[in-house]
Amino acid sequence: MEKISSKKLTEILNYTSSVVDTEILNVVTDSRIAKKGDLFIAIKGEKFDGHDFVAQVIEQGVELVVVEHKIENVPANRQIVVSSSVVAFGQIGAYNRSLFKGKVIGLTGSAGKTTTKEEIKFLLSLFGKTYATEGNHNNHIGVPRSLCDMDMSAEFAVIEMGMSAKGEIEQLVSWVRPDMALVTNVYPMHIEFFENFEGIAEAKAEIFKGIKPHAPALINEDTNFADILKLRAQENGARVFTFGQAEVLHKEGASYRADVQGTAVQFKLSNDAEHFLYNALCALNVVALLGLDVRKAAAEIEHFGALPGRGKISELKFAKGVYTLVDDSYSGQPEAMKLAIKALDKMPCKGKKIAVLGKMAELGDTSKQQHIEVGKVVAHAHIDVVIGVCEEMKDMLAQIKDGRETMFFENKEGLSDFLLNKVLQNNDIVLIKGARYSSKLYQVADELLKQGS
Repeated sequence: MEKISSKKLTEILNYTSSVVDTEILNVVTDSRIAKKGDLFIAIKGEKFDGHDFVAQVIEQGVELVVVEHKIENVPANRQIVVSSSVVAFGQIGAYNRSLFKGKVIGLTGSAGKTTTKEEIKFLLSLFGKTYATEGNHNNHIGVPRSLCDMDMSAEFAVIEMGMSAKGEIEQLVSWVRPDMALVTNVYPMHIEFFENFEGIAEAKAEIFKGIKPHAPALINEDTNFADILKLRAQENGARVFTFGQAEVLHKEGASYRADVQGTAVQFKLSNDAEHFLYNALCALNVVALLGLDVRKAAAEIEHFGALPGRGKISELKFAKGVYTLVDDSYSGQPEAMKLAIKALDKMPCKGKKIAVLGKMAELGDTSKQQHIEVGKVVAHAHIDVVIGVCEEMKDMLAQIKDGRETMFFENKEGLSDFLLNKVLQNNDIVLIKGARYSSKLYQVADELLKQGS
């Protein structure tokens, strides 16, 4: 980030009392790494309260802190007191973003945000230095962090924004102020926090409230409530552009010919699953709307691979030979679950196809029906062995009535050893997918990767 004087900082945060005269080179929220030149922002989390560590960071050399209440035994002129440390963090990030001279692309969506963000970064890096949100740091803490950490010499920045409730993206985008905003899709994720499915679309559409006037808004034409997204974008003064299946002129396996914003391109993907195509079309449209050479981008896109936990395919060795792991264990969102199952169905396989599916979370009253719907998709797919993990997956397994091998685990304990010793054979493919923190199947994938490396 650009260095900020303490005087400028008080202006940004609208703080009127006098503070120590110093320069801020970096912003931190982790007391363990705070040092001289850093601004420490005390944030109260679920497990720790940053205010408890203010005296410690002062001893470590920090000259100025942001707090929500005065800390005793710390000089008053070393503290900036605000009503919300999180909002203050965002305001500082917004100031740093205002100094950025490159183009900022902001994105949100129910599924595939992080993969799409990385694919956009991959393609834009062909044309100039590109900065992007690290990992999936897309919430009220992660977005300010991303804005403060921006590479100010980059030509492009890709900032991911997530939400689980109404109003969250509206606040995030007020800090990001994107030159282009895009929505990957709208699925019933976090629906337990909304009155209805349409409310999720409205929450995603908040991204257009912070877009610059006449800036491009890129929307998945085929997603749920695309009409609402387009309307909200227009209401906020954006120019609406779309991507989707209508762009595809020809398909043969994982090779495509498409019309991207009026330019005919040919490209090949590492996987012909439907969500891989949508991610690619979205990224290619970003390139085109920025006025860059979309044919050049299309020629390179096949070299972008799936991310760990998000569909990454690995060939692993074990005592009985080799097997293929499809690690899609990061998210258990219903539509993403169905897409992963359909992708497994299409994969060529000399052995058995095995699906290890964990519970899906934050579905509220729709949970039972959503698990049943996933089961129906599995029932119509060519999958040999289906393993359900967690109580909710009994409803999924109940839909498979054709005599196929099904198994149930209360939790993930012992599952990796069971797969290796009792289920997997040479040339098998195993898909692992489920809600990350509820089913914890990512730990099973990690164990398989560790033993097969």
